Amino acid sequence: MKDDGRIQPPQFPLTALVGQEKMKLGLLLNAINPRIGGVLIRGGKGTAKSTAARGLADLLPEIDAVAGCSFACAPSANLLCDGRELLCGSGNPPCAERRRVRVVDLPIGATEDRLLGSLDVEHAIREGRRRFEPGLLARADRGILYVDEVNLLGDHLVDVLLDVATSGVNRVEREGVSFAHPARFILVGTMNPEEGDLRPQLLDRFGLAVEVESLRDPAQRIEAVRRRIAFEADPEAFLEAWRAAQDAERARIEQARKRLPEVCLDDRMLGLIAAICAEFEVDGLRADLVIYKTAQTLAAYRGYGRVGEQEVRDAAALALPHRCRRGPFEKPDFDDRRLDEVVSRQGPGGEKKGPAPPERPPDTGGEDGPGRKEDSNPPSGSEREGNDGHAPEQVVPPGPTGWAPPLASDPPDRRPRKGEGRRSRVVSQDHRGHYVGSGPAGQRPRDVAFDATLRAAAPFQKARQREGASGLALQVRPEDLQVKVRETRAGNLILFLVDASGSMGARQRMSAVKGAVLALLLDAYQRRDRVGLIAFRGSDASLLLPPTNSVEMAERHLRVLPTGGRTPLTSGLQMAHEALAREINRDRDLLPLLVLVSDGRANVAPEGGDPVETALAAARAIRSRGIPAVVVDAEEGHLRLGLAREISNALGGRYIRLKEVAAERVSQAVRQSFLDDQGSRYRGG
Repeated sequence: MKDDGRIQPPQFPLTALVGQEKMKLGLLLNAINPRIGGVLIRGGKGTAKSTAARGLADLLPEIDAVAGCSFACAPSANLLCDGRELLCGSGNPPCAERRRVRVVDLPIGATEDRLLGSLDVEHAIREGRRRFEPGLLARADRGILYVDEVNLLGDHLVDVLLDVATSGVNRVEREGVSFAHPARFILVGTMNPEEGDLRPQLLDRFGLAVEVESLRDPAQRIEAVRRRIAFEADPEAFLEAWRAAQDAERARIEQARKRLPEVCLDDRMLGLIAAICAEFEVDGLRADLVIYKTAQTLAAYRGYGRVGEQEVRDAAALALPHRCRRGPFEKPDFDDRRLDEVVSRQGPGGEKKGPAPPERPPDTGGEDGPGRKEDSNPPSGSEREGNDGHAPEQVVPPGPTGWAPPLASDPPDRRPRKGEGRRSRVVSQDHRGHYVGSGPAGQRPRDVAFDATLRAAAPFQKARQREGASGLALQVRPEDLQVKVRETRAGNLILFLVDASGSMGARQRMSAVKGAVLALLLDAYQRRDRVGLIAFRGSDASLLLPPTNSVEMAERHLRVLPTGGRTPLTSGLQMAHEALAREINRDRDLLPLLVLVSDGRANVAPEGGDPVETALAAARAIRSRGIPAVVVDAEEGHLRLGLAREISNALGGRYIRLKEVAAERVSQAVRQSFLDDQGSRYRGG
């Protein structure tokens, strides 16, 4: 099977997928009407997300395109790329050809040049003229742009992708090249929520979003395995067996496309759309527009000429869930039963049929585990006997989190680093990031800055033409070569070390501690940091969450963290040291931070010894590695031992008293620690 001259492996048919009906519907609706705005498929590993996305292309009819055009321009289109004259010749009518719809993969590590396009170096050297070399967006025009693990895509690529997906035109102004071409594509993204969520700006740009889960019915699982084994054993025979189903679905898509312009959506249905979006308090009008287009497309797909309540209801169920989350740690405020209530009470013209059901009381609690909600006003938490036999364990809800302002913590040097994130501005070690300058190429030139190279070679052209007779319009020598200096932003690794011993439960101190940590997690979420969580209580410490991109997982662990038992501070510090050392060894460019929240009253030491002295020794070992630290002192009362301050001094970190500062001040101290401490890195010890 070939696509534009490229050999393509056989793809598993979309119609042969077992279950996952909502995912298939979201893809098919975008195939019928690409103006819906794409679909985001969210789910865990092994749920056929990638298989479904790649199988969509085989259901799409071939397109008419200008022969030899890299941009898939339609021969009769009014919107033509700047390259038409180069490809077809001025004044000549374009030649048409039939072409399969392309599926273009956008790799997570793609460079900006590869996505947007860049200067055609070979043409510039041979002809002495600048010409545009198309990128992935040109190849995706009138096709499918597939982004696997879209939540891990670099921010600089996300920003570009958003602009082009909205306008349908890719405009390139760089390296002396000024160029524009159409880039109208079906945007299909897949992601595993465990790896972190999307930025709200990108999330809202996807027209539809569907959640997929693993098959739970044993019969469905058996059938899915049978089909996959049969496909792998003989792809051609399997495709032939499903050809009739594929042809029928393909014909249904073509009929729906023809029917779509004639589908009527009257004012009553428009009023219902507005009522639904108002009920769910959706920001902006994008949701209204997406539901309108999706409902029309659903009606066309089902063979109707008019949109009914069911189409509006089903469209809203696809367009609203990913737009209903009010904050990064809140569950989407979307409920199918609530949607049905809005539809049932809406009358002709958009007015309500009767009084609305009483408003639900606000949910002030968070999830406390599967199927459980925290009491909005728990008296003292859910208590059970502590593991030391003295202090009872408690699970208290977080207190007020406050607001965490943006952080700008740039490393003090310009050493090239790698990484993704939005916190620290660094010089990129790889080919990703914004092109901000150039420098000499050295012995092994990579990521050549051709514009700077041409400028460096230009003053010597007359002399070189006199010296040799190579016949080249432009003569470039090794000493002329310049490489690009790129700038990007890198995230940090914040490891939270939280004291969950019985002394922290007194006077609801743990509630304030959780609120402060949540403020920091919010900032980490916004800056795309990696986070980890260690808690210590009883006789040892526990790594509740290894370093991960999913800040939401840290938030869930923190909410259900119980308080009770003794204070094994030494074990906590040692585990934090080991965890950070492992990450540093894996990534020498890591920007780490340890945040210790404790009253410092260590009373357990591994293998005997004085608990406080062993804790101080563990803190000094961390300092010797050059790891920045913040200590939040949760000690209260008239009799203060000041042990947390001693730990802070041993760590060489910033010291804060929890009682004296709000969560905003804690966040500011974390920020300042980066500015002050990142100069002394962690390469010793």
